[in-house]
Amino acid sequence: MCRRCFAERISTMKNVLQQVSAVAGHERRRLKILFANIPADGHFNPLSSLAVHLQSVGHDVRWYTGPSYAEKVRQLGVPPYPFKKAKEVTVHNIDEVFPERKHIRKHIRKINFDICNYFILRAEEFFEDIKDINDSFDFDVLIADSAFTGITLTRDKLGKHTVVVGVYPLQVSSRDLGPTIMGLPPFTSAFGKMAQRFLKWTVDNVLLRAPNQMMRRLHEKHGIDMGKTNLFDAQLRNASLWLQSGAPCFEYRRSDLSRKIRYVGPLLPAAKRKGLELGFEEKIAQYKKLILVTQGTFERDSKKLIVPALEAFKNSEYLVVVTTAGANTEALRKAYPYPNVIIEDFIPFDAIMPYADVFVSNGGYGGVMYSICHELPMVAGGIHEGKNEICARVGHFKLGVNLRTERPSPRRLKAAVEKVLADESYRKNTAAMAKQFAQYRPEQLCARFVEELPSEHCRP
Repeated sequence: MCRRCFAERISTMKNVLQQVSAVAGHERRRLKILFANIPADGHFNPLSSLAVHLQSVGHDVRWYTGPSYAEKVRQLGVPPYPFKKAKEVTVHNIDEVFPERKHIRKHIRKINFDICNYFILRAEEFFEDIKDINDSFDFDVLIADSAFTGITLTRDKLGKHTVVVGVYPLQVSSRDLGPTIMGLPPFTSAFGKMAQRFLKWTVDNVLLRAPNQMMRRLHEKHGIDMGKTNLFDAQLRNASLWLQSGAPCFEYRRSDLSRKIRYVGPLLPAAKRKGLELGFEEKIAQYKKLILVTQGTFERDSKKLIVPALEAFKNSEYLVVVTTAGANTEALRKAYPYPNVIIEDFIPFDAIMPYADVFVSNGGYGGVMYSICHELPMVAGGIHEGKNEICARVGHFKLGVNLRTERPSPRRLKAAVEKVLADESYRKNTAAMAKQFAQYRPEQLCARFVEELPSEHCRP
C-alpha cells in the first residue's frame, strides 16, 4: 500500500471513530425540518433515508418537492408540500417545457442552458413557495440537495439554517483542482497547476459567464452581495452545513476543504424491503459472467450506452441485464430477443449487483455509490449533467474504465468491459474503497451534524 493510501485510510478511520463516538454521546433536541429537492431521482433518493431516520428519532420532518414526487414522500411517511408557484421540470417533461434543449449538442452550451433554466430561474419560485410553507410550518432547518437553488434566499431572507446534501462529487472550487465541469483529474506538475488556474478563469469568465452573471443578478435583486462567487461556490457560501455523500477516498485531495463540509459515507435510498428476489436467478447461474447496464433515470436516449452494450454482447457467453428506467423497454426487447439478454424497467441494485461482474453506467452518482458498496468495478460513459466528473473519478481511482464519451461504439465498449473483467486490480480497488465506505453510519452522522447546529436561527 502506498504511503498516501495508508495515510488516507488512517485519517478516515480516526474521523469515523470520532464521529461514531460523538453520535453516541450528544444530546438530541427536537427540530422542525423541511426537506427540499430538485425533482429528479438522483436528487431525491439520497435524501430519503436521511428524512426517514430524522423522523424516526423524533424530529418533525416535512418535504417540499415537485407534485410528481409527492406520493414518494408520502410512502416514506413524511408529509409533502408540492410545488405551487415553482415550475416542475422532470425527465418526463423537460423536452416539452424546453423544446429547444433537445437540439443542443455541444457540452458547454447544454451546461449553460441547464444551469440557467433548470436551476437558477427556479430559485425565486422555490423561495416563494417556501415562504408560504413557513407561515404554517416555522421550520428550523432546510435540508436540500446540492442543486436546489432556493437555499440562498431561504438563509438570507428567512434566517434559516440551510443544510446542503452533496449528491454528486464536490463541485466547489479548490486551489488544488481545475474547474469542475471539465471532468479533469488534478494536475501535479508546475505547468499543470498553471493550466488549472487558467482553465478556472476561462470557465468562470468565458464559458459559464452567462449563468454566473444571472446568479449574481438574482441575488443583487434581493439585496445579497455575492461578490465574485461563482455559481458552484454559491451553494457552499450560503449553507450552514454541507453533508457530502461518499468519502474522501472517492474525492480528489483538497488542502483547502471548507470546515462546513462533512463526509458522511454513501447516502443511499431508503430501503423498502429486504430479501429481494429477481425472478431469474436460475438463468444467472447458466452464464459465465453478468454485465449490468443502465443509463440512470434521466437519460432517455438508449442509443448512447444500452444499444452499444446489447450489440457488443448479444448471443455471447455473458448474461446482459439492462435496466431502462422505463425508457424504450418494449422496443429494446423486440430488437434484442436473445436468450442472454434481460431488459427490465427497474431492477433493485441491492438485488442484482451481488451477481454482477461489471457495471456499465453513464456515471450517475447514486449508481456509482451502489457499485462501490457492492465491490463492483465499472465501465463509465457519461458527459452531461455533471456525469463527466463522476466518470473521471472512476478512472482516476482505478475503479474501472472511463470511456470519456457517452456514445461509445459497440467495439469500444466491449473492449472496456473485457479489460475490466481481465484485470483483477479494478475489483480489488473497488473492494478496498467499499471497506472505507462501510466504516460510516451515514444517517446517524447526518443527524448528529444537523442537531449540532446552533439553536439560534441565522440572521437575515
